[in-house]
Amino acid sequence: MSWFESLILGLVQGLTEFLPISSSAHLRLTAAFSGWEDPGAAFTAITQIGTEAAVLIYFRKDIVNIISAWSRSLFDKEMRGDHDAQMGWLVIVGSIPIGVLGVTLKDQIEGPFRDLRITATMLIVMGIVLGVADRLAARDETGGKHRAIKERKTLEQLSVKDGLIFGLCQAMALIPGVSRSGATISGGLLMGYKREAAARYSFLLAIPAVLASGGYELKDAMEGGHVSWGPTIFATVIAFVVGYAVIAWFMKFISTKSFMPFVWYRIVLGILIVVLVSMGVLSPHAGESAG
Repeated sequence: MSWFESLILGLVQGLTEFLPISSSAHLRLTAAFSGWEDPGAAFTAITQIGTEAAVLIYFRKDIVNIISAWSRSLFDKEMRGDHDAQMGWLVIVGSIPIGVLGVTLKDQIEGPFRDLRITATMLIVMGIVLGVADRLAARDETGGKHRAIKERKTLEQLSVKDGLIFGLCQAMALIPGVSRSGATISGGLLMGYKREAAARYSFLLAIPAVLASGGYELKDAMEGGHVSWGPTIFATVIAFVVGYAVIAWFMKFISTKSFMPFVWYRIVLGILIVVLVSMGVLSPHAGESAG
């Protein structure tokens, strides 16, 4: 991997990680459109450490409060009713599905799941799901001629069952094209949560999964020596800087705006990929030339 490739891929990772459009799909597509080798699941996982560092800094107050309250609740029964302490357990519960499936499906994640036809299908299908979820949320928030405004749930109302459903939605993002934030936010909206609440829990829930995945791939790469360390570290730093700016913008955006621009983008991109693969312009498989 060249330094220029790492710069572009780092920018792509930072720009797309927190938006509901799938960062792994865009890394794969950027390489395919540019005629570069597929950066691979290991590169994706390691550079995600950079964007996750942005989450740690942006939500640092929430994270410190959650860890502090959760730790004290282990020894103080009175603390177990504290919302932050409960959030600690809910993040753990929500992380179980992706942990189990990530280990179980490791070979598929690094191989068959990176087929561009699967990526295109997931972009379209999950785009439609996000669109439906967004419309339902908008209907509740604005009411209508014959409907009253319906109050949607906050994180204070998050239950173990809902936390597990959030986790199952997050696990779907193991397939490129799904989008971690897109799947979990869609799941949250369909369960009746406010946009900001769904996004906030989505980002908090991603922390253990991304750090564990990145750490695992980092260890594997150090032992196998199959990663271009200089460019990969450079891309990770770029992803951190850009990712922080994007998450700050996105949290403000979702409080007043619709997700529909992302929905249409996903659908159009998915259709474009299907057309280009069908015409032989793009090869569906990593490492193969089209035509």
